[in-house]
Amino acid sequence: MTKHKIPPDLPIWIDARKRHHLSHAQIQMARELGMNPKRFGKLDNHRQEPWKMPLPQFIEHLYFEHFGKARPDRAVSIEERAAEISRKKVEKKALKQARRQSELKPNSSGVPESEETSDDIRPNDS
Repeated sequence: MTKHKIPPDLPIWIDARKRHHLSHAQIQMARELGMNPKRFGKLDNHRQEPWKMPLPQFIEHLYFEHFGKARPDRAVSIEERAAEISRKKVEKKALKQARRQSELKPNSSGVPESEETSDDIRPNDS
């Protein structure tokens, strides 16, 4: 398996997952909720402030309140998500290049297909 480049917005989430001992599903829930991983430190302060819920349970509680389900339908790790984004980008680039090649390839009359099948309605200059 080739090493995929991780997009610049995802390493913050990887660091937060390690620092606050969160699971992949909890990180995904926090991302879907729009939480800021830089602010997890003040939320994960339940030892000094016992009235606060521990961060993993707090995220799960908010997710259940907002979406009405305990977990996401498909939990994906950040690394898997980065690989998926990279794979989709490569596929999209290949499709785009294939489309360009087919548009530039002339047909039997020698005129590129995009010019020959033009359905533009142009007014007469009379």
